[in-house]
Amino acid sequence: MSLIAFDFDGTLSDSEMTVLLARRAGVADEVAEITERAMNDELSYAESLYQRAALLDGLDEDEVAAAFGEVALRPGAGELIERLQAEGHHVAVLTGGFERGVERALAKQGVEADTIVANRLPMAGGALTGEAEGPLIEGTKDDALAELADDLGIPMSETVAVGDGANDLPMLEVAGLAVGFVPKDAVRPVCDAVVASMFRLGKVLEGYDVLPAE
Repeated sequence: MSLIAFDFDGTLSDSEMTVLLARRAGVADEVAEITERAMNDELSYAESLYQRAALLDGLDEDEVAAAFGEVALRPGAGELIERLQAEGHHVAVLTGGFERGVERALAKQGVEADTIVANRLPMAGGALTGEAEGPLIEGTKDDALAELADDLGIPMSETVAVGDGANDLPMLEVAGLAVGFVPKDAVRPVCDAVVASMFRLGKVLEGYDVLPAE
């Protein structure tokens, strides 16, 4: 059994949850600018997330639910998760994005991750509070991956990490196999393989004997 850890926004999904929420709050441009700075390592991930969450303060519960309802998996992502699980692998989603959006997108495809490590946007009085909480704000994905591997009794050499942005770098650096999904320039050098579709990712995993060839 291997542990396969996926980033979500920009990897399993081409939706950016904070962007979907920001459009509904009328702050899309401000959020996009903060996201870009974080992805290029000009701003720490924690700072960027707190700043983006603050801009969403007061967004109504129905609007939040509608935004999360727009989150979708990339073509082929659901099938790839099912293939990995059918081979006995543990599929985890490690994301700075939000649990509700991940769960909605997976459910739409009729799949579940074995583990989701994600952040949350708290609500009070039927609206977002402008705060953010969760394990992957101050915490990093390398620690999350190592902790999960340890819990499952899987050596780090048997882990696979798939991601695209600066906050994926730590887990890509420590994983047994690091795959960049259309990775940012800063991420590309640490990747063992680079892919641009779930089909190609499947082929890479076949090449590394994680999956049997189809």
